[in-house]
Amino acid sequence: MALRTALSQATKKALSQTRALGTAAAAAPVDTLPSYLLTGPATDISTLPSSLRVASETIPNSATATVGVWIDAGSRYETAANNGAAHFLEHMAFKGTDKRTQQQLEVEIENMGGHLNAYTSREQTVYFVKVFKEDVERGVEILSDILLHSKLDEGAIERERDVILREMSEVNKQQEELVLDHLHATAFQGTGLGRTILGPEENIRSLTKKDLSDYISTHYTSGRMVIAGAGAVDHGQLCDLGEKYFGSLPTVPSGSVDVAMDPAQFTGSDIRVRFDTESTAHVALAFEGASWTSEYAFPLMLMQTILGSYDRLSGQGMNSASKMCQEIGEGEMAHSVSTFNTCYKDTGLFGLYMVAPDNKLDDLMWYVMNNLVRLVHGVSDEEIDRAKTNLKATMLMGLDGHTNVAEDIGRQLLTYGRRMTPAEIFTRIDAITADDIKATATKIINDQDHALAAVGGIHELPDYNWIRRHSYWLRY
Repeated sequence: MALRTALSQATKKALSQTRALGTAAAAAPVDTLPSYLLTGPATDISTLPSSLRVASETIPNSATATVGVWIDAGSRYETAANNGAAHFLEHMAFKGTDKRTQQQLEVEIENMGGHLNAYTSREQTVYFVKVFKEDVERGVEILSDILLHSKLDEGAIERERDVILREMSEVNKQQEELVLDHLHATAFQGTGLGRTILGPEENIRSLTKKDLSDYISTHYTSGRMVIAGAGAVDHGQLCDLGEKYFGSLPTVPSGSVDVAMDPAQFTGSDIRVRFDTESTAHVALAFEGASWTSEYAFPLMLMQTILGSYDRLSGQGMNSASKMCQEIGEGEMAHSVSTFNTCYKDTGLFGLYMVAPDNKLDDLMWYVMNNLVRLVHGVSDEEIDRAKTNLKATMLMGLDGHTNVAEDIGRQLLTYGRRMTPAEIFTRIDAITADDIKATATKIINDQDHALAAVGGIHELPDYNWIRRHSYWLRY
């Protein structure tokens, strides 16, 4: 009892400092920031009368541009009956519209020297085009055509079922994708986040044109969309194009009832698929993380960097700055270990994905759990400073290229409602202290339930209770 009381008091003290991150970020002196952060291009944001948001970053002397539509709709907004609809629509968008056949669409893009693509995640659906500066209007018009006037031909729907089933087969051959899907299924069982993006096979075989049309009329509304552009774009022009080609977007869903997001509910649990004939294990271990807007979001990013990643085939090998990676490398306990921090609107997953020999799992889990709990009791200033530098570098390198910038703008507007500048992000990172790390680790890791998914040769993987018991230290 005394231990729990002491931990509670320490947590409250550290949390009071963590909650002050926003204030500290705002109060940090500007002259401490690198000049390249303060002289970078600004992000212009406008809201059209239809409530469609348009955001862009004009990069001087650019000859090309990336323009896309970010939609606040993904697999977590589906039901068990129509799971897979968002991803199915992504495929159907390129199969012809009321004014273009599939071949005409492909030829037009190729004649422009452009690139048209899309992807679906658990919370967002994205369609984007990369074009020359003079073809921005044509690119926006094509995006509006495939989004608002997709033909959804019955014959094309039937043909696309086999394509998606082949895609599912290929995804399931990628062990990391398979294990992380299992992890979501067990961690968020019974909720939208637990469903896969592709959907179950029976849904892929049975979804109808009406199911797809209903999904569009329910989720493709102006308030749920953001047009984002980067590179050779003019913000005024992009606003005009948004009004011209997306002005017909409905402002409310069919039935005039907004779709309620299925709340996430984390469940401590595990799923294990054991194959004794395999000599390699693929394991994902995660604790409930934080949402995009949580006070713990930035400390978790730093914790992810402190723990680091290890790959036996890399030149770095065991000579990593990460204490955990050093121990794993010296003991040759894994082929690779990567730390992940996945954020959603109302929750997240913080953990590690490990690929290891089947006879090293017991030792590997001991060292992994020990290093996770170590964050609760303190990390050195040297580790924190190094992680801050690495995190800043990773963030900046992630903004190389117009497409990455447009992606960053679209995602942030859907998650934060605004775009945080690199200068603000740097300041928030600099404001994190050792006490913030301890408070966050206490909240997320210390004596907390976990979710685990494992596939392969896992006969030596400790059971749930063993891992749960090692999520804290007994210290007197």
